[in-house]
Amino acid sequence: MSDVDIPPLDEIGFRITPEHECSYLDDRQAITLFVDPNYPVVMQQYSALAKLGFRRSGKNIYRPHCTDCGLCIPVRVPVDEFKPNRSQRRNKTLNKDIVFKVKDAVFNQEHYDLYCRYMKGRHSGGGMDNDEPDSYENLIKADWSTSKLLEFKLENKLIMVAVIDCFDDGVSAVYTFFDPEYSNRGLGVFGVLSEIDYVQSLQLDWLYLGYWNPKTNKMSYKCNYQPMEFFDGQEWQWLEKPKLS
Repeated sequence: MSDVDIPPLDEIGFRITPEHECSYLDDRQAITLFVDPNYPVVMQQYSALAKLGFRRSGKNIYRPHCTDCGLCIPVRVPVDEFKPNRSQRRNKTLNKDIVFKVKDAVFNQEHYDLYCRYMKGRHSGGGMDNDEPDSYENLIKADWSTSKLLEFKLENKLIMVAVIDCFDDGVSAVYTFFDPEYSNRGLGVFGVLSEIDYVQSLQLDWLYLGYWNPKTNKMSYKCNYQPMEFFDGQEWQWLEKPKLS
């Protein structure tokens, strides 16, 4: 099943962080492998690195590189084979009155105001509530990335924005933020389902969902999008949804 073609990447410099607190598991230390920030990355290299389990955060391209833990696993959805479950079908029905448009990843005051409300409502005081304009602009794009925004509106009111990066074979779901007042609509799920629809409309193959970690609720939900593949360090393999005891 391997489809990992590596273009010339050997000139890219990589760096490794010292051990630091894991963002997901309190009892773990984490190490991150990342592309040298001084290296002039081009989009084709970023796309190739995504096939090797790397991801973008701001201007950094990174992958977990922890010594004694392999729980953060790169995953992607083969969109043409995706089959929504009953809950996801209900979510689509509930949100059928929401429409989305594809926008360029440029600063937009309305989007930024929504981002600030989301960060204050969902991440206040947790170390993730940096809502400075520069931080927001770093989130939505890098100089070398082909990034887009999916803008979701309900009766012409902005309620959600999804940040995506567009590769030659698919799309990476970078970040999603929404109006906390509409939390009862399951907007996070609807965002992923809409991203799958968008990748299908582009006639591309994959929605890259970042890292799945079965030990934390922040990331374990990703296995709900089936079928799914995970990267084992060498190639992509089918991931079966874990059975709950």
